[in-house]
Amino acid sequence: MSLIHNCFVFLCFNFKTIIDLDKLTLELDDEAKYHAEVGYYQINHEGEKICGDVFLFKRIPEENRIICVLSDGIGHGVRANVLATLTATISLNFSMEHKDANALAGIIMKALPVCSERKISYSTYTIIDISISGDTVSILEYDNPQTLILRGNRIYQPAWTLAKYKGDSKDKRVMDLKKCSFIPQMEDRIVFCSDGIVQSGLGEGMIMGWGRIELIQFVQRIVEMNPNISATDLAERVVRRAAANDLLKPKDDLTCGVVYFRQPRKLILCTGPPFNPGKDNEFAHILKNFEGKKIVSGATTTEIIARELKRSVTNEERLDPALPPSSKMMGIDLVTEGVLTLSKATFMLNHFNYNSHIQFGRGPADQICKMLLDTDAIYILVGTKINESHHDPNLPVEIEIRKSLIQRLTKVLSEKYMKVVNIKYM
Repeated sequence: MSLIHNCFVFLCFNFKTIIDLDKLTLELDDEAKYHAEVGYYQINHEGEKICGDVFLFKRIPEENRIICVLSDGIGHGVRANVLATLTATISLNFSMEHKDANALAGIIMKALPVCSERKISYSTYTIIDISISGDTVSILEYDNPQTLILRGNRIYQPAWTLAKYKGDSKDKRVMDLKKCSFIPQMEDRIVFCSDGIVQSGLGEGMIMGWGRIELIQFVQRIVEMNPNISATDLAERVVRRAAANDLLKPKDDLTCGVVYFRQPRKLILCTGPPFNPGKDNEFAHILKNFEGKKIVSGATTTEIIARELKRSVTNEERLDPALPPSSKMMGIDLVTEGVLTLSKATFMLNHFNYNSHIQFGRGPADQICKMLLDTDAIYILVGTKINESHHDPNLPVEIEIRKSLIQRLTKVLSEKYMKVVNIKYM
């Protein structure tokens, strides 16, 4: 077992050895110039339990890309949702494969059933393809309101191109596609929505509905009053205003998506003692010199950090009866027990639906969740020494409890919450 563990640690160890401990830092892979924060908000058509608009987004770590899709199915309710889901799923999957606009349009046209009454079969779509490493944004639209791009608080107009996609000899339908691409800058915002937003207020004192110009002015006022407003909060403000235009009885599904390019927020989580005790000082200095929020999880890990950095640890009040209390250490934002607390935090992240209004408790697992969700780039520093109290010697190293727990935590953070997670073993 010892030989296998040694080999595993050797393969996973990927820190650059630096003699000057005061300058010792993590070697951060592909550090981004900016973070693309994605948020959206929806309100259903009055009386409907399901939304006819569908918003999907996915981070593709190996390409450093983010793809967002908003699709609006014709009509509302279940039928509209089925059409929009099919369109959004096709758009997302084929955009991931770098299909061109015409090929994508053809696939969607052939996939959707034809309405027997209107003789049309479509749901609209907007596709935002963000290549962070390539520093480009590409937008493809079909029949949705034109996407707004704010540079600071002013409208930025990239060069849009128009193209028509025509069906084959049996299918005479035509799709008018709009495309653009541009290089994003820090503090840019992309705002895109379904037509229920711009048509809100129609028949309620607004002759032509709310309209694009009023939407632009509204978004500009919100950003001017709150320059750091999150993507989700801005999307919610737009949708709630559109619902108010309809006197809180929406005549269509209302959806708004926002992408906000901003400075990334970083956090490091240290858990577990290093496999080699001779690395304790290096382990502690990586944490010390990290620029961002800091969490230490585990009693032994806390003892090592406190000893190597010559800092005292004081216990705090027990705020969660199911968990040991957290502690305080100078320069560390949160100090908690290890496996139990991280397990509860992982469970919470898996089972609740996050939004900007969620109220966290004061317990250590709640605080870990809050800090992780408020962060964009998360670096997890994992010591690989086996804690005998948590280890069954009959189990192979690959499913040792701490490593398994970190893998589950990483999975939910990256897949459900689109966080960028880097793990370093030591």
